[in-house]
Amino acid sequence: MALLAHWIVFRILRRIARHSDSGSDNVLVRCLARPTRVALIALALVLVAREVPALDSIWQKVASFVMPALVGWIALAILHALIEAMKLRADITVADNLAARRQRTKLTMFSRIATFLIVFVTVGLMLLSIPGVRDVGLTLVASAGLAGLAVGAAAQPALRSLIAGVQMALTEPINIDDVVIIDGEWGRIEDIRTTYVVVKIWDERRLIVPTSRFLEDTFQNWTKKTAQLLGTVVLYLDPAAKIAPIRAEFERRIKANPRWDGRVQVAQVTETHRDAIELRLLMSAADSGMLFDLRCDIREAMLDWIADNCPEAFPRNRLAAPEPIGLELESRKAA
Repeated sequence: MALLAHWIVFRILRRIARHSDSGSDNVLVRCLARPTRVALIALALVLVAREVPALDSIWQKVASFVMPALVGWIALAILHALIEAMKLRADITVADNLAARRQRTKLTMFSRIATFLIVFVTVGLMLLSIPGVRDVGLTLVASAGLAGLAVGAAAQPALRSLIAGVQMALTEPINIDDVVIIDGEWGRIEDIRTTYVVVKIWDERRLIVPTSRFLEDTFQNWTKKTAQLLGTVVLYLDPAAKIAPIRAEFERRIKANPRWDGRVQVAQVTETHRDAIELRLLMSAADSGMLFDLRCDIREAMLDWIADNCPEAFPRNRLAAPEPIGLELESRKAA
């Protein structure tokens, strides 16, 4: 009867969720289906045990161990269903996704911490229901001096990372999908755990970084406030090169490129060397991916244009050959 009631109720709920405009309804129904099925079976066993004395004595022994596990499972299912439903509202595929990334980061960290606490309490209640384990636990509590110090020393790295995860959720040095530079590697924050962070490197590798490093060490976060970035292309030209036509061509190329966001486009001579000058082309784009492609486009286009229209602008090595000795003597006599 319990299974039949569960099947009927959730069949109705699935049909309602299927015709609902909100995607969170499907998530809630999917996450709660299995734990509620087991809960109804447990409820049916309780009702049957009350009527059958032989089953009641057995159930009383098992219930103290099974019920905490069942309640913890339902609590985890409700937690994950709510988190997934709230994540659906935080769309990080849009262009300006800073608020959505912050929300997803907080939800992820809250989910990790709440899951740890629920599992910890559930396992503790299950173990306390066993008489032998309960007696051992009371003995350890009574003599918790040296044992507490030993356990505390052994668990210090894990506890530090766990506390760092809580601090990260509060201070937000990074968010999901942030672009960061760490250990010289460019990548995006793919996942944030309570003890470590997964950084997806540009070549599809994953960099696993302890959470505490983002609070104790320096790193670059390119999208902390906004995804918009500035980038440069440096051209080394001959000191005799004409800058005006090159600047005009750069402005024409940058305005015609769809990856440019229309904010910044500047061409300046930023350095002079003995054999060349340094022309810096400054440009802007909506995000780091667009900026990388834009810089490559402009670099290739400008090199092609200079090679076709003013090849003399490329740097050249000039050697001043000394005059022949005979000519030098004749010039002195004539003087």
